[in-house]
This record gives sequence, structure tokens and C-alpha cells, in this order.
Amino acid sequence: MRPPLWGRLLRLIAAGIDRPVPPSSTFQPRDSPMSDDVSTVRVNLAERSYDIRIGRGVLADAVAFATERAAVAHLAVITDSNVDGLYGDAMADRFVEAGIETQVLVVDAGEMSKSSEVAVSLWETMLDEGCDRQSVVMAVGGGVIGDLAGFVAATYTRGLTFFQTPTTLLAQVDSSVGGKVGINLEGGKNLVGAFWQPHGVLIDTDVLGTLPDREYRAGLAEVVKYGVILDADFFAYLEAHADAINARDASVLRQIIERSCRLKADVVEADEREITGRRAVLNYGHTFGHALEAATGYERLLHGEAVAIGMACASRLAEQMGRIDASVTTRQLALMERLGLDTQTPEDLDPDELVQLMYRDKKVHDGELRFVLPTRIGEVEMVAGPSDEALVIASIRG
Repeated sequence: MRPPLWGRLLRLIAAGIDRPVPPSSTFQPRDSPMSDDVSTVRVNLAERSYDIRIGRGVLADAVAFATERAAVAHLAVITDSNVDGLYGDAMADRFVEAGIETQVLVVDAGEMSKSSEVAVSLWETMLDEGCDRQSVVMAVGGGVIGDLAGFVAATYTRGLTFFQTPTTLLAQVDSSVGGKVGINLEGGKNLVGAFWQPHGVLIDTDVLGTLPDREYRAGLAEVVKYGVILDADFFAYLEAHADAINARDASVLRQIIERSCRLKADVVEADEREITGRRAVLNYGHTFGHALEAATGYERLLHGEAVAIGMACASRLAEQMGRIDASVTTRQLALMERLGLDTQTPEDLDPDELVQLMYRDKKVHDGELRFVLPTRIGEVEMVAGPSDEALVIASIRG
């Protein structure tokens, strides 16, 4: 008997029916406005290489973008209940108008949909709708949808072509790039997954106009992260343009999205499957952040909010271990606070419990905690945690 839908697979409708590494170069910001131009970041991974296209209004070109890169005769658009009415249905309609059979699969918005139950529901529904090895999956939504849809694509019939069309800032600068897809278990985040690169990523900066303020600021945490871990000049640019970032200035947004994607692409090209350890630098703040998410049931903190607090904790830990001076932490806290990000661990959370949750982190090696910690702005290293866990607890408490 098929597993029940658990209320998370809300509906499936046929579209068209009426319905209610060190950076490759230094950061050089453009001085001129970039109103209508489109930029492309190439992720070079041999036969798995793909383009990230960034610009205003580029979702209108989604059919051409996809069909230039893959044979698309049957498309499954996976989206969520928040994004469906804004962009999911419209995306499907474009493909229907191009003569491509298209279905829309909608799940509940939120981290709780990133689960094995919802993945099973999607697999079963795709089977009912005639999806086969030639079908294509398109993720339309934020990080949860990209991770979930990518995992479903990676596993259904042992792998389908898929495209990412991220609609949140966090997904645009981070989770849609690099091929990490997966779902959560009750005991930890992203514990079941795969490396499955998209055939392309289409980033329309206009969609950020409908993004709630809290989601927007959560995405900025990942932007700040790139400056801390890889690019001191980029971090300084963020400091100098914090007011424009808060105002969602289109030109500045284009530049920070493009630079974030380029920096992540450099790391992914150097260590696609986390063999050398280079890709681990992208997890700065995430050991603490994932523990915070787990401790709050994946419902209280957005991922970016947890990462912002996690970066503050990691920097304080580096300071206590004598790896950096106080100014490195101070600059990070000041920038995140200017961008409207909280950097304090919620007072009701038990630091000892958070430490125990960290032992479920994928970076744990032979039972030893490991952390990505800064050596300066623009550089981090993976290091073993201190022998005295009191330092970790003190960094959580702030």
C-alpha cells in the first residue's frame, strides 16, 4: 500500500488547465548600473559543467534556457505552497505554451517538507503521472525546494535531469549551486542526500521583490559568509554598501549574487564531492547553526538566521582559541547587525544540549568535533575542536 501523503503533498495539477577555493580573481565591483544586462557564471566540472544565469526578468527565458541544455519533452515542476501562485504555475505555463507536457507538484512550505515522507509522496506521484528516465525536474522555490527536488531527481529512476530556479536570496547565492541535494532526518539535517549537479541555474533578481524581509535577511547571512571565508575585498564591499543592500538596490544585489556564486563555484570546482576537505570551508557557522536548527525543531529559526548566530559562535571560539584577535569577530558582528541579523544564541537554549547535537554533524571525525574557524577576514581553516568543551559552551553563550 502506498504511504499516505501526510498532508504535505498538497496537489498535483496538469499545467495549462484552468485553475483557481581561493577565488579565481579579486573582487572588482562594477561602477556602472546593470539594469538589463545578464551575466553568466560557469561551473566547470567536466561533463557535469553548467551555467548560472543571473539577471532581471530571466525567468521569462526559462524554456529556451532549459531546452538549449537538455531534451525536455516532459517536465515536473516542484514548488511549494508559498511560491506556487507567484512563480510555479507561471513557470509551468511557459513550458505548456511551448508544447511540453508539464505537471506541477506542490508541497507545504517549510523545512518540515524536506523529509523522507514527502520524497516518497513525490516519487509515487511522479510514477502515476508517467515520469520516466527522460523526464526533467525543475525546482522553483527556496533552499528547501531545491534540496528536496534535487534529491527526488537524483534518485527517481536512478537520476533525472534537473534545473534550479531559486526564488530566495539564500537559495540564489548558496543552495542552488554546487549539487548538494538531500533531506533531513529527525536526528539531523541533510543526513540523507547525494551530489547531483543541475543542468543549469536560472537566477531572476526581480523575484526578490516579493521576498519577505525576514527571508531576505536570512539570505544575507550566506553572503556575509563568503566574504569571511574567501574574499576580504568582498567583505569590505558589503560593509561599505550595507545601506544599499538593506534597500535592495538592484545593481548592488546583482553584484553580490554574482560574486557569491563565483566564489562558491570556485570551491565546488576544486572539491566537488568533499574529498580534499576544501569544500568544508563553505560550512563556516554551520556546525553551530545546524545544532541550533535541530534544537528548535527546524521551525523557529530560518537556516540563514541559524548560520548568522553560528558564525558569531565560531568566530568567538576562534578568538578564545587564540586564532584571531577581537577585531575579526567585531567586524562580523557589526556587519550582520547592520543587515538586521541577530547574532546571539536564544537564551532558552541549553548550550550543553547544542554541543551534544554537534556530534551528529557530518564533519565529526573519529568522535571528535571539528570546526571551520577564521584565521582572518577572507580565510578560514578546518580545525579540531578544543579539548576543553567549556570553550565551545562559552562561545555559544557569547
